[in-house]
Amino acid sequence: MEIAVAKVDCPDLVLATPVGKANQLRYGWDLNPGRQHLARDADGNLVGLLGLHYPKYENTDQLWMDVWVHPDHRDGDVWEQLIAFAEQEAQTVGRTMLGLNTFDTERDIALATGHGFVQKAVEVNRKQDIAGLDWEVVQKLYDGAVEKSAEYELVRVLGALPEEMLEDMIAVTESINDAPTDDLEIEDDVYSTERLRAYEEAQAKSGTRIYRLIARNKETGALAGHTIIGVEGDRPEMAWQHDTAVSRDHRGHRLGALLKAGMLLWLREAEPQIARIDTWNAESNNHMIGINEQLNYTIVGRFLDYQKKL
Repeated sequence: MEIAVAKVDCPDLVLATPVGKANQLRYGWDLNPGRQHLARDADGNLVGLLGLHYPKYENTDQLWMDVWVHPDHRDGDVWEQLIAFAEQEAQTVGRTMLGLNTFDTERDIALATGHGFVQKAVEVNRKQDIAGLDWEVVQKLYDGAVEKSAEYELVRVLGALPEEMLEDMIAVTESINDAPTDDLEIEDDVYSTERLRAYEEAQAKSGTRIYRLIARNKETGALAGHTIIGVEGDRPEMAWQHDTAVSRDHRGHRLGALLKAGMLLWLREAEPQIARIDTWNAESNNHMIGINEQLNYTIVGRFLDYQKKL
């Protein structure tokens, strides 16, 4: 289903493998997996797929969904039935706001707005072609950032965080809340040691190898920022940018560039088979996009975020 849809709407979109999809349904991002519902026609043929995500730590008034309809069944009936099912589910579980992620296509825009959804944000998926990466550019970016961040050092962590870092990483992780969210009606992400461990456990059980690079102040030991890359276990040539954030008190030292370039240099040593890294950003996140474009990231596709109050 997803392959047939992506082939039409976004051919370069990387989809989960069968193993990856199963793990998403078992463990989710941080042990809060969503649900997926299949739509079949009278003959039992798969014609649609509805993914539902129930926020657990914040935005607990909301239910988020993505809708996939087979290209041969796009007269609107399947889409409408899946939306109606999602609205009924939201009411059943007491959620008063529906969120919808769609492709940036005229068809999806018309369907979403026609059913009362209001566009709130634009996300862009970008890919980094490692084979085409100019490592001299990476090294130059890294060296320039080192000069501007002499009071910081980089700490490499593979897998779970050491216990002594866990508490301090809460504030660093919450720095992601400073990234643009445009007009979305959402609360800030809330983190705890339990949630950080849940993320690590979900990734480990899914077979994803987590590489985390942390910027730390040499004098005070304060953790200032981090970046995380996840490498798939059953498709090790594919990796994903999970998070990059710098704490507000430590900005202005080019730590974002230091972390991103430093991570690439680490992965070149540790995971030389990686061929592609994908990342997602708000289209309005000009600072991070500027760094990514220096590192050979190119656009895969644009995606629209909608919300609707019930």
